[in-house]
Amino acid sequence: MEGSTRGRRFSAAYWGRILAANVAAALLVVVAYSGVTLRTPPRRMLEAFAVAMLFSCIIGPTLAIIMPRVGRGIACRLAFPFDWALLIATMVAIALAGSFAAILILASIGYLHGAGIVATWMKGSVKVSIVVTLTFGIFITAVATMRRQLDEARVALRTKERDEAEARRLAAEAQLASIESRVEPHFLFNTLNSIASLVHGDPAGAERMTGQLASLLRSALDSTATPLVPLDDELRVVRAYLEIERVRFGDRLRYAVEVDDRAGRLVVPRMALQTLVENSVKYAVSPRREGASIRVRAAASNGRLRVAVEDDGPGFAGAARPAGHGLDLLDARLRLLFGDRATLTVDSAPARTSVAIELPADSRS
Repeated sequence: MEGSTRGRRFSAAYWGRILAANVAAALLVVVAYSGVTLRTPPRRMLEAFAVAMLFSCIIGPTLAIIMPRVGRGIACRLAFPFDWALLIATMVAIALAGSFAAILILASIGYLHGAGIVATWMKGSVKVSIVVTLTFGIFITAVATMRRQLDEARVALRTKERDEAEARRLAAEAQLASIESRVEPHFLFNTLNSIASLVHGDPAGAERMTGQLASLLRSALDSTATPLVPLDDELRVVRAYLEIERVRFGDRLRYAVEVDDRAGRLVVPRMALQTLVENSVKYAVSPRREGASIRVRAAASNGRLRVAVEDDGPGFAGAARPAGHGLDLLDARLRLLFGDRATLTVDSAPARTSVAIELPADSRS
């Protein structure tokens, strides 16, 4: 009885989130694609929202029903990037089918009139349906993937409780995986919008940006990856992230990377350097009209590797680290991986902020 009650609560909560996502998608379409402004008559606003909500209520529940099943099947059979390619193709197919169904409903109730109405409406609605479906579908699928990985880690822990030492090892690995699998939804949303804006005017730029996003997702979501990676690999992810953000900020974001030859082969915690760079983008580039310059430096000496990210932004309170976010998570990862052999230091002042990590240079992935 308790299990069925919990199942009903989970189902209600799940479909409640789907309904909220449908409303959010409809509002996004109305604001971004329907030409509605503050001067638009209320009746026209409600009409645009109702039409957008019809599309959302057809496409959204279909995604909610199909994608979890497709995702589980694909995860067992395909590796990255083929799994994500098939997932995205499935989302596009759902968007096309749902958009077509919504058009037929609008035509059947007399909202749309005239010859060739399906072709005319599809020409305008397909792009919007695909972009919005991918925006919400990729984010929801990524979250579901993380949740499934976490559930699998919990099951693994329960089956290993008889061996205390093994349970501690698995707990540490599960904690690292949970930390590393975080994807910032606002960044993902902004990136997908930037790709959509480049599709017609700069197809090559859109293709390049899609590859950069795939590189970031692979590094964040690959559950088989080791917690330590060569600094050169981490720098490739960081450069991809910075190039994506340059599309958003333009000349407001300036950066340079200075790494000595020995440091590039040494290992660092996965996504550690990106965490430092994201911190600079958040506190130095984003809040200022003139932006900021970011410099990434890495050097090895005396058996230690030092990696620092510096910026000329307004600075921030280094002691104020929200629990479970950014620098606080990175500090916890360093302690988990290296104990007291690694440190994270913050030196912040107006016009110069430096966040650095130091760790043993003899680590191996």
